[in-house]
Amino acid sequence: MNDSQALAEALVDELVGCGVTDAVLCPGSRNAPLSFALHRADRAGRLRLHVRIDERGAGFLALGLALGSGRAVPVACTSGTAAANLHPAVLEASYAGVPLLALTADRPPEMLGTGANQTIVQTGLYGPAPRLAHTLDAAEGPPAWRAWTSRAVAVAEGRAGDGRIGPVHLNLPFAEPLVPQTPRVGVPSTPSRRSEHTESAFAGMHTESAFAGVDADPLAMDPAAPTLVVGGSVPCGPVPGVETADGPPPPVVAEPNSPLWPAAMRTGAWLLGGPLPDGMRPRQVLLHGRPTLHRSVSRLLADPEVAVYAVAGTAGVTGPVAGELPDSVRAVGIPPPLRPPPEWSAGWWRADHSASIALDKALAEPAAPTGLRLAAALVGALPAGALLQLGSSNPVRDVSLAAVPRAGLTVRANRGVAGIDGTLSTSMGAALGHGGPGYALLGDLTALHDLTALVLGPDEPRPDLTLVVLNDGGGGIFSLLEQGAPEYASGFERVFGTPHRVRLDALCTAFGVTHHRIAPDLAQLVEACAPASGPRLIEVPAERADLRSGHAALRAAVNATLA
Repeated sequence: MNDSQALAEALVDELVGCGVTDAVLCPGSRNAPLSFALHRADRAGRLRLHVRIDERGAGFLALGLALGSGRAVPVACTSGTAAANLHPAVLEASYAGVPLLALTADRPPEMLGTGANQTIVQTGLYGPAPRLAHTLDAAEGPPAWRAWTSRAVAVAEGRAGDGRIGPVHLNLPFAEPLVPQTPRVGVPSTPSRRSEHTESAFAGMHTESAFAGVDADPLAMDPAAPTLVVGGSVPCGPVPGVETADGPPPPVVAEPNSPLWPAAMRTGAWLLGGPLPDGMRPRQVLLHGRPTLHRSVSRLLADPEVAVYAVAGTAGVTGPVAGELPDSVRAVGIPPPLRPPPEWSAGWWRADHSASIALDKALAEPAAPTGLRLAAALVGALPAGALLQLGSSNPVRDVSLAAVPRAGLTVRANRGVAGIDGTLSTSMGAALGHGGPGYALLGDLTALHDLTALVLGPDEPRPDLTLVVLNDGGGGIFSLLEQGAPEYASGFERVFGTPHRVRLDALCTAFGVTHHRIAPDLAQLVEACAPASGPRLIEVPAERADLRSGHAALRAAVNATLA
């Protein structure tokens, strides 16, 4: 049993021992150990589990359960904005005197302040509202974990502390691996601690302030070395560009809302994750922003044999992320004009061309994931000058993996903390300020999470916004993560897939929003995306069952071009 699983099992066992009868759970990746433990307790009849997709609603469900029973009720969620969304219920429980337990998953302490994806400072997140707030120390072991859990229940129920019934916050740092260890024949076991293959791109970052702004010194990098340019999602504002000398441009791997994306290779993330020939490996990386999407990029930045340099100003001028760099960064400043070996650069662009042909052929297969086909088709169909807001779960990754990079679009995504909450509201505001047609590509859970954003008063400005919703009836991204592996299938669908039967057309009718459902073949997409006034929703039905195998088939097709 790995450390995170042991912590989760001890915590749930102690909760049951303290008389907890109900628990509320929201799906997530970082809280996967707790999800597995709660699911097992529910199946064993030790407690009753309630699964909800919206942390705000989940918090108030737990509060209502606690009001009805008089017992402490835990609500468990993943890290980042998910934890922040429990705040309203924590406040209500504090002022109403309700025994609510907020169990927030967190990254390990060494990842705080490093730019790690979906990571914020969660200690003290709810201010003075909790009667007790504590971050468990994973190194202390089961006796301490149980003691703190027991104390949390007692304080929430007014049997300890100052006697005031109210909320308690337990912050739970979970290190990878986040799934139970069940070794498979022929498959290497996952390390019990952090791995460069599974942790964030920025695990182990230092926090020194490094961005010197427009007056930064020139970078003492070799402009003639084989250099790969990496463009990250953060920040989304204007940043210095990359100047190249004569000859083929250096290969660029960029996320969709990077300013470098229009000039990037289409299949860069695929190529970095494949069997890259030795002759194609870069000696240098020029980092332009903060990548958040692909583990293949994470591994490259963590490679000690690759010199990483960062463009000054790419993490913003001010704010808490202003110095977050990987340890591998050797210097920060203004890069010289790049002139890597022409044949080396040309080899990357040839590989991208071949991989793109293979990718298109694989995407044309009936079993290809609908989300990837939709992303490629939508980006190609949008009019010049359009805004495209991407959901933080699969949609931004689908565009990154499948769409052909193009100019003429303003592409945005909430990748600062990478939560799915508030995406409709963000899209509304972005479309109102854009001045042209606005589009958003998101999943069904992301849409349902922020559905009240569609409530517009009769005198409110109505944005020109088309919401393209891939409806696969649940949380598709978890199928592609470790917990989507076949050995975890018994509890996957309920606590990760979180299926639903919501009719989006009926909801749109209630909100007064135009609704269209188009076939998965996407033949109607161009017509459906023609600019129109007011918000509208285009629903694209899809299936999740074959998502994992569909991605594997695409990976095999791209890898075959490198073999």
